[in-house]
Amino acid sequence: MSNGITRLSATIAGSEISFETGRVAKQAGGAVVVRQGDTMVLATATVGDLRDADFLPLTVDVEERMYAAGKIPGSFFKREGRSGEKGTLTARMIDRPIRPLFPKGWRYDTQIVAIPLSVDHVHPYDILAMNAASAAIMISDIPLPQPVGAVRIGKVDGNFVVNPREEDLLSGTDLDLIVAGTEDALLMVEAGAREIPEAEILDALDIAHSEIKKLCQLQRELAAKVGKEKLQVVVLKADSELLESIRSSHGAALDSATQVEDKLARQDATKAVEEAVLEQYGGDPEAEDAKEKRAAAQLAFDALEKSIIRERIAVHKKRPDGRAENEIRPITIEAGVLPRAHGSALFTRGQTQALSVVALGTLKEEMRLDTLGLETKKYYWHHYNFPPFSVGETGRLGGPKRRDIGHGALAERALVPMIPTIDEFPYTVRVVSDILESNGSSSMASVCGSSLALMDAGVPIARPVAGIAMGLIKEGDDYIVLTDIAGVEDHLGDMDFKVAGTDRGITALQMDIKISGVTFDILRDALTQAHAARTAILAQMAAIIEAPRESLSEYAPRIEKVQIDPSQIGLLIGKGGETIRGLCEEYDSQIDVNDDGQVLIYSANGEMADALVERIRQMMKEVEVGDEYLGKVVKTTAFGAFIELSKGTDGLLHISNVSPGKRVDTVEEALNKGDEVAVRVVEVDRERGRIGVRRADDPEIAGKTVEELTALAAASNGGDRPRRPREGGREGGRNGGSRGSGRPRR
Repeated sequence: MSNGITRLSATIAGSEISFETGRVAKQAGGAVVVRQGDTMVLATATVGDLRDADFLPLTVDVEERMYAAGKIPGSFFKREGRSGEKGTLTARMIDRPIRPLFPKGWRYDTQIVAIPLSVDHVHPYDILAMNAASAAIMISDIPLPQPVGAVRIGKVDGNFVVNPREEDLLSGTDLDLIVAGTEDALLMVEAGAREIPEAEILDALDIAHSEIKKLCQLQRELAAKVGKEKLQVVVLKADSELLESIRSSHGAALDSATQVEDKLARQDATKAVEEAVLEQYGGDPEAEDAKEKRAAAQLAFDALEKSIIRERIAVHKKRPDGRAENEIRPITIEAGVLPRAHGSALFTRGQTQALSVVALGTLKEEMRLDTLGLETKKYYWHHYNFPPFSVGETGRLGGPKRRDIGHGALAERALVPMIPTIDEFPYTVRVVSDILESNGSSSMASVCGSSLALMDAGVPIARPVAGIAMGLIKEGDDYIVLTDIAGVEDHLGDMDFKVAGTDRGITALQMDIKISGVTFDILRDALTQAHAARTAILAQMAAIIEAPRESLSEYAPRIEKVQIDPSQIGLLIGKGGETIRGLCEEYDSQIDVNDDGQVLIYSANGEMADALVERIRQMMKEVEVGDEYLGKVVKTTAFGAFIELSKGTDGLLHISNVSPGKRVDTVEEALNKGDEVAVRVVEVDRERGRIGVRRADDPEIAGKTVEELTALAAASNGGDRPRRPREGGREGGRNGGSRGSGRPRR
């Protein structure tokens, strides 16, 4: 400790992570700067006023500052706007593990703010932000019982790596697993994977927990040195006598109401019992203590409802809708439901329904990322929308909420390993999942719907992906792992474990645990059940659409690829872009060409795309004897007509052949400049830069082989033909090109 500054550090996987407080943001309730390498994150935790609320008033914000990576924001105002997707997802990862640790009854406004101050593009800032936020809480006056540590596990070259480098995450890792927990238990898991087996996931979680313990111990040491005295909070508990009275008078009715299978009918039945309880035990509305009595009755009713449902599930193994513990709700699937969309699917599981739709675009329609990370663009992404009518409610419609962004990112992560590269499929792909009805696990429904919609669109994904949400109810030593949890099981349960993957392995995970008694045996059971459920869902999906459709929607843009020699790029572009612009206008298409000679053609329909591909191939092709062209007369002379075979390459049609079977005195008697004529190449003299052609309808060359054409040309020449005069830089070909080679001169 020096000048009020306290700094502690720990070594995680050979790299130092330091925690420092006392230098900056000293008026915040708690402020800690966590550093690894040159990446630094400041996190603060501050308590505000006491609120009269029946929820935990906790807000977590991650504010990305572009200066941290030496960047200037790309917006019009050149100033950071609202948090981007990375900041939002990091805020959610901070929030999810700490929220369950707050004492029941905490009603103080609480705000956690994390600001990346410096980013070295080696150590990702999200892990540091999670640890910094927990450390800031630990040294503040917020009474969290224990610290939360976080690490990332990657799999590089077949080996698990703790906190891998950012560049490995972009290109070289088969696993991106973020784990948060206390010294005693795991609380949160977020992962993307390339079909990793369940057993390896458990091994990675075990490795992560051993490192998390070190970070938690460091935070405890920091709190012991500089921590503030904690605020006292009265933990709200239901009055035991009142609880038993309500159980005696309304327990049977509540038990019956909570077993109604239909979600809305169950809610109505439960609400009727709740109103009866509040009327009987809430006291006289005009009395001074009416508010306190009603609150006590509400607390007791909520506790009774929770205990009845949890005991029924955990002890008696009976779920609210009557399903077995490993039973999936009925599934119906429709593909191609929207006629003008490029791909669509309607996935319904029980009372959860997702409409997933695919839109294909050109590579110029990619998503550009203005973030602190190394990734600057995306060609595939998934958006998730959760309108209020999906749960029978009204509400404000506007931009996506944090939950929507998180669920969309989860579904996107699940499909990323299966999406083809832009070399394999040169399209930008956007998927949107609109949740039309919800009773739990809508994010996993969007995974299934998206996989189906991509196949319906003809996107060549490697394999279909399905997702399932697992739950847990634990009462004492009794517990039950639930497959395909419904809303009430999620709300009152102890775990929400979402697993997505193919028939070969896991591609995405998201787990939130609300209790500390979840063992690795329970997690193993959950993963095993999830694998069985995923396999069953994939079978039902395959019955509707087994693989990507062979052709794209007629309404999707057509993208074709042509590879040309890089030395021919100038020929394709033309002087001042004249050639490429002309092709775009003629074929109503868009052409992109890169420095490697890869040409991408975007057309409104397949016919135009095919015609343009053929035109470019003809332009780039070496002219050979026997080739046929529909050329344009570009110049007439006393001895013949010059025919443009392709941009920069002309052939000579001798006057004796301009009108087969008929002698003419001048070329203009048969052909004029600008006329189109079908010709066949009969002579190519590369050394002398000469190409000779005959009309394609000339009966003298009909059916002749290349050898016969060559012999015929030699006999017809009887020596040298006159060469085209030097005129306007066009000797031997247009634009100073060589007629013999078919390539422009450089």
